[in-house]
Amino acid sequence: MRADEGRQLRIDFEGQPGMAGAEPRELPEAPTHARGTEEDEPDAMQVGDTEDLLERICSRENMQAACDRVVRNGGAGGVDGMGVAELPAWLDANHDALTDRILKGRYRPKPVRRVEIPKRERDKVRLLGIPTCIDRLVQQAVARQLAPIFEPRFHGDSYGFRPGRSAHDALRAAKRHADAGSVWVASMDLERFFDTVNQSKLARLLSDALADKRVVSLVHRFLMAGVVVDGIVEETKEGTPQGGPLSPLLANVLLNELDWELERRGHAFVRYADDLIIMKRSRKAAERAMESVTRFVESRLFLRVNREKSYVAHVTQQVGYLGYSFGMRRGADGMVRLRMQVHRKSVESLKGKVREILSRSNGWSLDLRRHRLRCLVNGWVGYFRLADMRGLLRRIDEWVRRKVRCVYWKCWKRIRTKFRALVRLGVGRGQAWQWANSRKDYWRVAGSGILDRALGNAKLEELGWTLFYPRYLQGVN
Repeated sequence: MRADEGRQLRIDFEGQPGMAGAEPRELPEAPTHARGTEEDEPDAMQVGDTEDLLERICSRENMQAACDRVVRNGGAGGVDGMGVAELPAWLDANHDALTDRILKGRYRPKPVRRVEIPKRERDKVRLLGIPTCIDRLVQQAVARQLAPIFEPRFHGDSYGFRPGRSAHDALRAAKRHADAGSVWVASMDLERFFDTVNQSKLARLLSDALADKRVVSLVHRFLMAGVVVDGIVEETKEGTPQGGPLSPLLANVLLNELDWELERRGHAFVRYADDLIIMKRSRKAAERAMESVTRFVESRLFLRVNREKSYVAHVTQQVGYLGYSFGMRRGADGMVRLRMQVHRKSVESLKGKVREILSRSNGWSLDLRRHRLRCLVNGWVGYFRLADMRGLLRRIDEWVRRKVRCVYWKCWKRIRTKFRALVRLGVGRGQAWQWANSRKDYWRVAGSGILDRALGNAKLEELGWTLFYPRYLQGVN
């Protein structure tokens, strides 16, 4: 909120300035590996002969369903500046002209807008390509018709971006393999996968599967549309930019060949998009699998394997998969089974997000902080609910509560404000005055007995703060 917008400020005993009567804006929950849905899939009767596939893509019903999906997904606009909210009206006015250009082969996608997303590794970014809303509409229309054609061909151990499958299903499959004795993991990292997809190889796979070569040509034009970097259009001779509705499906089409090769060789494996682990019964078998599969990936799929990030390890040796790690425990029946844990990098990432929300210097209102923390807690606990994390969440909650108390102490600012707030929270006047004049830093005061009593766990819950362990128990029960 800018200072020149003439905010009307309010200060209650919490002492936090905020916009009078304002509601915190809705924000999405913590990002997760989403489960695919079937609600937008065409009827099964449409799947089969693909000679009229382009006509089915351009049908008004398919285009309208694709438009509805793009609007629901939201997101930023592309290089033309058009927002998704404008798309339905645009489609009503231009459907016939748009589909006519597609059917006659005159449709030309615009270059995607380059967006860089910071990665956990320092100084590294993930490159996203944001198509225009119209291109996104057409990609979604294509994806709706291609998905039912390719879905029956995909391997059962592929879980990413497929209807009715999720990251949790992939993790459960990994647990089944480990419980069956495949406890040595060959974790293969495909270097910059989406940026290095061989377009000719992908086009060949599409051409082998689709009788309507016009669709193959349309998809190829999307791949070669280019990318805008610092106002300059650059060619895209390889890769399928992340950010468009087609990219996940095309990734599965390409990597499906790898899945069936692993099946032919008798490997137990789990793949979620480009996150692949091969599970064997011994270290030597896992090392041999890593070596041979690496040769296949680089010689047949023309992808690059990052040897620095690929490794072979026992499943309990901090193997990271989809944000989880694994340990072993003996059950009541005496059998040793795999248990899921939260990987240490996921914990570090979570703490970074909490620090951002509860930073004492970001100027956010308490309402916004509560809202952002609630979204983070709900999303994070929902995704990691398979993990054994009771002790971890108790420790995290202790830390979060102390961060919240720091925020309150900073918000109260003046000695008199601190004194009044402490008195209202049930602290004696003499002790309240003593602590209001304390020269200790925020973190030490937040960990003191006085603030622990004044803003105890029950009080923070009453004030609307959502914490991890109670939310986890709600899901368990």
